[in-house]
Amino acid sequence: MALMTATPARLRRLMNLWPTFRCAGIRVVHIADDWSSATVRLKLGVLNRNAFGTAFGGSLSAMTDPFFALLALHQLGRGYIVWDKAAEIEFVSPGRGTLTSTMTLPPEEAEQIRAATKNGDKFLKWYDTTIVDADGRLVARVRRQVYVRRRKRADA
Repeated sequence: MALMTATPARLRRLMNLWPTFRCAGIRVVHIADDWSSATVRLKLGVLNRNAFGTAFGGSLSAMTDPFFALLALHQLGRGYIVWDKAAEIEFVSPGRGTLTSTMTLPPEEAEQIRAATKNGDKFLKWYDTTIVDADGRLVARVRRQVYVRRRKRADA
């Protein structure tokens, strides 16, 4: 099944079967029907804890890895190339228990991307999210840079 033909619910189910997420203890909890947000959880376990007994930083980064790009890709449609280009993570406090992150890309943002790329220009923007524990304490701040450009006719 092609990525672009998946419904949000189907993509959520498929991502939860993906070995990269399964082994890291990551679960996609929700993808909005309009592709405007995605919520992901990480449950601390034997396979994703570090030497200090807290969440491995790579798992925290992986929680947010594809989502801003996926949200943009699905809102924009087949006529665009979308990549997750860069990432920054600031670890604020130890991650213990169940951790959650929600990534949001409102439809108005997709319209701004369309306008910015209509003449073939590339679009680069940083998107921010946080990872919090079950008590709402901040565990990490994450920034992900998304690259977008319109496909050339031959790319389509």
